[in-house]
Amino acid sequence: MTIKPFPICVFPVGAKPQVQSSKLPLSVCNSANEDCLFTRGARVRKDGDVVIGGFFCLCTGLYLTGTIDIQPSKDFITLVDVPGLQELKQGNFHVATGTRHQLMPNSYQNVLALIFAIEEINWSIQLLPNISLGYEFHNFLYSHWRILESFLILQTGQDGIPNYTCGRETKSVALLTGTSWATSAQIGGLLELYKFPQITFGSFDPMLSENRQFPSLYQMAPKDTSLAIRMVSLILHFSWNWVGLVITEGQNGLKFLSDMRAEMDRNGVCVAFVKMISTSLVSYLSTTKLHDFLTRETSPVNVVIIYYDTDSLNDVNYCIGLHLVTWRVWITNSQWHADITGKNFILDSFHGTFIFSYHHEEISGFKNFIQTAIPSKYPEDPFLALYWFQNFHCSLSESTCTLKNCTPNASLAWLPGNHFDMDMSDGSYNIYNAVYAVAHALHEMFFQQVQVQSTSKGGWTVLSLWQLHPFLKTIQFNNPTGDQVNLDHKRKLDAKYDILNFWNFPEGLKLRVKVGEFSPHVPHGQQLSLSEMIIEWATGITETPQSVCSESCKPGFRKTPQEGKPTCCFDCTHCPENEFTNDTADMEQCVKCQDHQYANSQQSHCLPKSVTFLAYEDPLGKVLTGTALSFVILTGVVLGVFIKHRHTPIVKANNEALSYIPLTSLISCFLCSLLFIGHPNTATCILRQTTFGVVFTVAVSTVLAKTVTVVLAFKITSPGRRMRQLLISGAPNCIIPICSLIQFILCGIWMATNPPFIDTDAHSEQGHIIVCNKGSLTAFYCVLGYLGSLALASFTVAFLARNLPDTFNEAKYLTFSMLVFCIVWATFLPVYHSTKGKVMVAMEVFSILASSAGMLCCIFAPKCYIILLRPNRSYLCKFRDKTHSWRKIHS
Repeated sequence: MTIKPFPICVFPVGAKPQVQSSKLPLSVCNSANEDCLFTRGARVRKDGDVVIGGFFCLCTGLYLTGTIDIQPSKDFITLVDVPGLQELKQGNFHVATGTRHQLMPNSYQNVLALIFAIEEINWSIQLLPNISLGYEFHNFLYSHWRILESFLILQTGQDGIPNYTCGRETKSVALLTGTSWATSAQIGGLLELYKFPQITFGSFDPMLSENRQFPSLYQMAPKDTSLAIRMVSLILHFSWNWVGLVITEGQNGLKFLSDMRAEMDRNGVCVAFVKMISTSLVSYLSTTKLHDFLTRETSPVNVVIIYYDTDSLNDVNYCIGLHLVTWRVWITNSQWHADITGKNFILDSFHGTFIFSYHHEEISGFKNFIQTAIPSKYPEDPFLALYWFQNFHCSLSESTCTLKNCTPNASLAWLPGNHFDMDMSDGSYNIYNAVYAVAHALHEMFFQQVQVQSTSKGGWTVLSLWQLHPFLKTIQFNNPTGDQVNLDHKRKLDAKYDILNFWNFPEGLKLRVKVGEFSPHVPHGQQLSLSEMIIEWATGITETPQSVCSESCKPGFRKTPQEGKPTCCFDCTHCPENEFTNDTADMEQCVKCQDHQYANSQQSHCLPKSVTFLAYEDPLGKVLTGTALSFVILTGVVLGVFIKHRHTPIVKANNEALSYIPLTSLISCFLCSLLFIGHPNTATCILRQTTFGVVFTVAVSTVLAKTVTVVLAFKITSPGRRMRQLLISGAPNCIIPICSLIQFILCGIWMATNPPFIDTDAHSEQGHIIVCNKGSLTAFYCVLGYLGSLALASFTVAFLARNLPDTFNEAKYLTFSMLVFCIVWATFLPVYHSTKGKVMVAMEVFSILASSAGMLCCIFAPKCYIILLRPNRSYLCKFRDKTHSWRKIHS
């Protein structure tokens, strides 16, 4: 596979690589035209009364020790544009003929920001008047001796012997560097020997501020200790909970990983994977394993956070771009920059990337300055000449090593975004502020005339570098854009972030479009603002992507954790009956509906239970009401018939009084059923049960009295027997008040202890409330049991008297009436307990009507038939009855 060239920055080689020199052939064939530019040195200087120095990684090199025949001296190999990188990774180091030096435009913008700020201050009449600023910057190479060499050149002013200051050039008063903790540990000790002010323009590192090892070091970048909170807020905004982490090794990377894990755990976001990426080129070259997080199969996660701790890391970008991963959303910090070489013509893996960048206002004049920055304006800068040579079709004069035949009126603004970005980066903005911070500190020191002296040119220079520290520590000012600047980390506020969306379709567009911001200085809940309408997602994604381990549970389901997996991975289990889960979030437990509510069929929410009763307006209520009233009328008609024909033998023969009483009680029984229909209240709840018990007792006890009367009438065999006296005295009629009194006492005890009351029976029926509670069930069943015992006694006596002779023997009819009564109520009890709501009440009403109608029909229907349709039988029966009775009495 042929791999396109890409830029990489230098990494330190700490140990001898485990590669045999015989397997590492080396051919270095740089262009002769370019070589003359680099022979001018890696140091660029423009003099001034005061000089500000800077270390920048502008183009790259690799310093090898012990691998080939290169002595550990100043020899190094440039590895900026390496077509044979794939072979290099597999241990076959080969740099093809025609390899060119490649300037890193992202780093060179930092140089332009330094020059722009110095020139802007020199033109100012309010800041450092009559004092000119100069600059000196070095191409910073990440190797031990190169770091030492660059510092000694900066400190002594010449390529001379250490500890001697023989140069006539003015020394620098401060050093700007974007180094990380590892490099600060190397250069910081040297700088501290001279109390040399060092201002870092890279990302904020709490370790550098909290460690007392570097008291002369200042950090220009705002605090980004809450970067994890900002990124998680974006993740929560899009409801993502399954996120991968790719983090560079180092103190900052580990601190970010710790903060990110804590914040994600606090907000229910799970880490799909964590990949720690080494910043060492040796580890990059020695490994042949590709990053497995690039494939769908190994980790199906659609959102990945990439945290960069150095501007020089490009291997992650290269691997992602090489595999054209266009289906993932990348979230990264401001240290990220796109691979500028271009590989895929149209598609780009990083299209749609979210970048958290420090918020800063646009510096007026900077873009215009870039447009006017040309090699002829800065002839001392070989890096700008190199960039011009590579992009504007220039040639080099072999004698003078100067550019010629370039594109007329060429400008950096002509170049596309994949070659040079006109927008000021965070690092360049920090450099701009750092220059102004040094200028303000010098301004305060000069005008207080502390340890200054006049130079031969009439200017001023710093006699002791340490005297600048008190001013740098306390300096606080507003830069030309109005942003507040200070170097004291204790007074720094948390950074406000712009959320940028990287647009790179077609590949090479490379626009960073602001789509939102995060401000920690506004109320919680309003900190994140986002314009979703202008967001460009990864290539091929047309709507907001999802990144979850398990799909959200639908309403009515709860989460069940999957064993051995993070909390974001779960199964969905249906909620139990009368419990629910809504669709606001995945819930681990179903919520039980309150007593006055019930869960809907989808179990997504609770509905209020309706108060239900057997209403007169219901079809069933209308039928039962009509039936009850019909039987009331019918019973009244029967009673009227008996009253009208009270002198007939059939009425007199069966005890006229014992016929009126059951008819009256049956009318009351039919009317009693109406108490069970309609909206119940306390009065009807009490009356329906007591009336039901007492009235039915009267009716059944009357049947018992009639049965006993019949038995006594047919058992009398002689006039002097005691039974005759009982019959003549009307003793059987006493059964009615005695039995009714006992039932009345039972009902009284019921009402006195635990009477029926209005209640909401929330568990009796799904979606309904039963509003009449019987109170004491024991008392209720005692009333029913007593009533049943009377009915059973009446049935037994009537059954024994069923075969007694004579026409007026109604024992058979009484037997049938009690049989119907017992069957109805024996059927009622189990059905009553198996039904709820209106059906239960209807069953009770039906039982009352059926048993009452059975008594009416079985006892009185035959008599009414004889009275109304067979009157002759009544008189015949009378004659036979008298004859029969006379024979018995006188026998």
